[in-house]
Order: sequence, then C-alpha cells, then structure tokens
Amino acid sequence: FLKTFTRRQALDGIALDALDDGASIRVGGTEIILTADGHTVDPIFFPGGDLGRLAVCGAINDTAVMGAKPVAVLDSIIVEEGYPMQSLRRIVESMNRAAAEADAAIIAGDFKVMPRGTLDGMIISTTGVGVLKGPRVLDSQARPGDRVIVTGTVGDHGIALMSKREGLSFETQLTSDVAPINETTAAAQGAGEVHAMKDPTRGGLAMALNEIAAKSGTGIWLDADRIPVKPSVRAASEMLGLDPLEVTCEGRAVIVASGETADAVLAAVRNTR
Repeated sequence: FLKTFTRRQALDGIALDALDDGASIRVGGTEIILTADGHTVDPIFFPGGDLGRLAVCGAINDTAVMGAKPVAVLDSIIVEEGYPMQSLRRIVESMNRAAAEADAAIIAGDFKVMPRGTLDGMIISTTGVGVLKGPRVLDSQARPGDRVIVTGTVGDHGIALMSKREGLSFETQLTSDVAPINETTAAAQGAGEVHAMKDPTRGGLAMALNEIAAKSGTGIWLDADRIPVKPSVRAASEMLGLDPLEVTCEGRAVIVASGETADAVLAAVRNTR
C-alpha cells in the first residue's frame, strides 16, 4: 500500500506512513483523529456481544488510544440477501447502545445487500472520528524507563469466540471483553505522562507490544506472572493450542506511561469501569 499510494498525508496531520491505529488532519487549529476498520466475526452473536457492538467499539477505541476524545462513528453495513430482519435490528440496536456508552454519535452510514451465497451473513465497516485536545499518542513514542499497564485480563474476546465455535464448556461462561475504552484512556492521560497506547486487537497483547517496541526502537521486558489472564481463558488456550498473549482483546488498552507517573496512571485506570 505504501508503495502504491503516492499521497499519504493531508492537512499536516498524521500520515499513513505512521501505520498507527489511525491518522489525522488539522482543521482550523483543531486536530481530528480518523480511523477506519472492517469487522467480521463468527459467530455474529457471541457471549458478551455481537458484531454491531464490536464494530462501534473498534472505531471508538482506535481513536481513543491515539489520545483523542471520540465524538462520532460512520458505518457501512453489508448483508447477505435474506438476512433476518430481527437479527439486523438486534445488531443496529447494539451499535446504538455501544455509541451511547462512549458518548459518541452515529452520524452517517451506508447499507448494501449482496446476492445469497456471496457473503457469510454480514460485514460492518466503521470510521471513527475523534478530537485531539492534548498531545498525540503514537506507537513510536515509548521511551526507556517507561512502564506498561494492561487495563484488564487478556485473551477474553478471542477465547470466548473460539470456545463457542469449538463447543467447549466451562463452569463459568467465557464472555468477550468488547467495550468502549475511552473513559479509561482519558483517565490515564489526565493522571500522568502517557507516551503510547494501543488496543490489543489482532495479534493480542504480544502483537501490540511488538509494534510499540519496533516503532519506538525500544525493548519491552515482560513479567509473565503479572500479566492478568483468567484461569478459564488459560485453560481454554491450552486446549486449543493457543497463547493467550496472542489472542484478540476488544475492550482493553495497553498504556505505556513514564516510570515517574505510572503508579498514578494505574490508580486512575483502576477507578474507571
């Protein structure tokens, strides 16, 4: 893509070259964070959420981890011919609830129908819009001496989906962590010096940390015993031959804060939902 797209920056904003969670443009002295993502999941309805909630939270979270206040979401929904109206209504209502949780508006969208057999149920694409009121938060800004904070247990989303697909059952139901994280990221920024943030979606915690390390030119040391993983997620991961650190999360943030303010940032994070 970088070799093909010859113009990759607009209005003195963050360019495509950053390969971050989004990009930006500057309008009238305000920097606007923009992000786009396509969402597909099997099953469409899963423990703890559905494709609609996933799509809106994905847009919200990608703007939030760049330091912005999410304000709006635009969506494009494509369904297979014959998709049940009741299920479509459930998805749209779920999207509305997720946006309300994040205090964001769904301001525009598109809807298409594909012939039967050419699409597996539904695909949703979203664009997130956020307003940057403080410094940019980029993957490339981690520094030696910083500390890494994970805002909750990891691997919940991916393992909940895979356990349902594989028919695994446990004493307590595994549920997805899918949720807006903008309240948590805003609290972190208000409490201390935050250098980098990322939501560990594709590739999980391991991929998020590797991207931050590579782009920042730093090494990140992990204390495995201090990384929060639910016993049920660890057990399911072992059954499925997976590493929970490489499994998708949809309601967590990885926050890299200065060593001097990390304790204050952690305390602020713990005071959010």
